[in-house]
Order: sequence, then structure tokens, then C-alpha cells
Amino acid sequence: MAFDIHLAKKCLSGEAVLRLYRWEPYCISLGANQDIKTFNLSKAAEDNIDVVKRPTGGRAILHSEELTYSVIIPLEQNSSARNIYREINLSIAEGLNIYDKRLGNVELENNQPDFKNFYKEEKSIACFAVPAKSELKFYGKKLVGSAQRKIGSVILQHGSILCGDYHKRIVNYMNSSEENIANVKEVLESTADIKSITGTEVNYNFLGGSIKDGFSFHFETNLENMEMDGSFIVENESINS
Repeated sequence: MAFDIHLAKKCLSGEAVLRLYRWEPYCISLGANQDIKTFNLSKAAEDNIDVVKRPTGGRAILHSEELTYSVIIPLEQNSSARNIYREINLSIAEGLNIYDKRLGNVELENNQPDFKNFYKEEKSIACFAVPAKSELKFYGKKLVGSAQRKIGSVILQHGSILCGDYHKRIVNYMNSSEENIANVKEVLESTADIKSITGTEVNYNFLGGSIKDGFSFHFETNLENMEMDGSFIVENESINS
């Protein structure tokens, strides 16, 4: 994710980057404004799970059986952060449909929760507690979580595409009451993941390629692999971060 910041700072007008990667080892990333003390770092370390702060907002995610995406895109005069958020999610929806037609019923959330008040509740600790407007859901269940940050004139958007249900184990590392842990568990049952929807193991390489194609189709452009400072932005393969 630090590399995403690096890319955002180097992004030029007229350029944009799509990056897809997975995590080794698994990792809990907290939103930029979350208190790291809400998690038991020792227990996470015992289970070989990293805990980090990410540069974007939102709530905590256990990056495990999922595909993380980042998009770095200039904020031009004729665009807005809100519109970019929506268009990125529409592109991902296109990619999911390419991956498996059973994901064709993925749709955008139309309502915007009152996050200012919701974040005051303990159960809001997990990112997938509630879908934000324009986030992707499958029959009402949240499938993709996303967050943005503006860096100069550039938008950095991170997101997690759920591929399995391991993310629900985030409750095992919460420093919270038994009652609140139970509440978070209940909330996380209202999430969807690709494996559960399709009934098959996720082919991550094919999924990455499908997401890339979804962006190409939606934005009517060709995406090219790019080498930058010795690293590769590879749209259709896993990258450890």
C-alpha cells in the first residue's frame, strides 16, 4: 500500500494506474483514522497476521481470501471523487460478470449510510459492516469494500473483492466486549464472497484478468503492463504487498 502512495505521487495528468494484488502473510489493515488499539496485536502476530494502517479511510479489513485493487487516477476538472468512486465500482462489476455470469446480479448500493453516527457504534469496527453508496453488493450482501483518499490532484482508491469467508475471522483479533464481538459477527454474515456465490474455488489469475478487462471495457481503453522503479504494475497477476 505504500507503493500505491508512491504511484499516486508520481501520477501525471492523462495517466491512470490499476493495480491488483494479494497478501502474504494475511494482514489486517485499519482505516487511516482508526485506533490500532482496537486490535490485539500480539494474538495477530501469533497467528502470523500483520496489522497495518492504510492510507485510505474506512474501517478494518482482514486481507485474506480476497483480491485487493488500487486505482490511481487524476481528478480532472470535469470529474469528482464521488463520480470516480462510482465508475470504478461499475468497472469492477463488469469484470465480475466476465469472470462468472453468476456474478451478473452484482449491483451498486443506492443509499448512503450516516457514517458520522454509525462510526460511533462499536460494531462499525469492520469495513464490511455496511455498504456505502455505489459499493457493490450481491442480493443485498456486500461483496466489495472500497475507500478513497485525495493526494494533491490525484485520487487513490483502495478496495477489497471478497473471494472467500476468511475475512470474518477478524473478530478473533478485536479488543472488544463479547457482546460487541457477537454484534460484529452478525453484521459480517451480511457479506457475500465469490466462492460462496459460485460454489467453486476462485481462480485468482483469471479473476484479475477479468477485472482488468472490465476496466478496459467500461473506460473504453487498453491497459498496459508498466515497469516503474524496478517494480511491475501487473493487472492480471497476484503481487505480494
